[in-house]
Amino acid sequence: MTIAAINEQLLRAIGVGVALLDLQSLRLRFCNDTFRGWFGEIEVGSNLLEQFQDFDTEALRAALAGEGRYTTETTFRLRRRTMTVAMDFNRALDEDEPIAVLVCQNISRIKELESMIDSYSMMVERNTREIKREKEQVEKLLLNMMPRSVYEEYKTFGIVTPRLYDPVSVVCIDFIGFSEMVSTHEPAVIVSELNDIYTAFDRIGEQFGCARIRAVGDLYIGVAGLPDPTDDHAQAAANAAIRFMRYLNQRNGSHPIQWRCRVGIASGAVVGSVVGVQKYIYDVFGPAVIAASQLRYKAEPMTISGNRAVVERLGDEFTATEAGSITLSDGSEETVFRIAAEMRAQQER
Repeated sequence: MTIAAINEQLLRAIGVGVALLDLQSLRLRFCNDTFRGWFGEIEVGSNLLEQFQDFDTEALRAALAGEGRYTTETTFRLRRRTMTVAMDFNRALDEDEPIAVLVCQNISRIKELESMIDSYSMMVERNTREIKREKEQVEKLLLNMMPRSVYEEYKTFGIVTPRLYDPVSVVCIDFIGFSEMVSTHEPAVIVSELNDIYTAFDRIGEQFGCARIRAVGDLYIGVAGLPDPTDDHAQAAANAAIRFMRYLNQRNGSHPIQWRCRVGIASGAVVGSVVGVQKYIYDVFGPAVIAASQLRYKAEPMTISGNRAVVERLGDEFTATEAGSITLSDGSEETVFRIAAEMRAQQER
């Protein structure tokens, strides 16, 4: 590359800044109009380093003395606008005299686009995190509404196939004097109390494999043996019900509002499915749910009433005594059993 090959008229017309420098002193020997327009009325013979004081002089000289090329960028203000220029130094010869050819390209738009891309990437990343967080919250909410296997089916196919579960054990609980409590206490107090109680019930139910299906006001319904069948669903339901009442007894000892419940447990068949399209909810219904709901009305405060199907599956772990009968929705009679709140094994100790 020689200076004779450079057409000065072409240099003045192209849209890049071009300058020729003495290789040893880095003093300006020539610059085109574009270069002057960017960097001001720089005089021929002036030292380039005086114009660009942030240059790494040692790196520049070492690169030109070695590979013969050095690239860098500089940013400056040009008529109220920030401008970024890419600077490419190349070693050359002018009649055997070493010089450096400096070519400057305006990359401000490229930098702006890079900044926009970075900003967009950050926005996408932030939105992705927010979507992931919202998805996790929705998943957590749905898992609170339905068993995981049901949720996986709903997520995969968009529907839940109604299934018959037989047998399972249903626990139905309500609270004595709830209407009076609502009328005599602030709504926020009642909601806070129910939140504490139902949270504890959920934790106990999870421990024994009795999952909450529904909680409406003072009505709490849990099911054991669903969606995965288990042989000990009756024991799981009874154990959970007993711990529910123990929790309330302990809580009543340190809280001003006294909560007393009655519990009905029934073993039998239920149908489980998602009900609704927009305001959907996973629900179970069927003979066992109806029986458990009716059995709770036969329970005295802080006692458990169960049907014969439950008692037959409890074996010798719990005490059960007959406590009358109820007429089911189909007109048949069902014997009611009082299931003791303490396990027989504990009573014998």
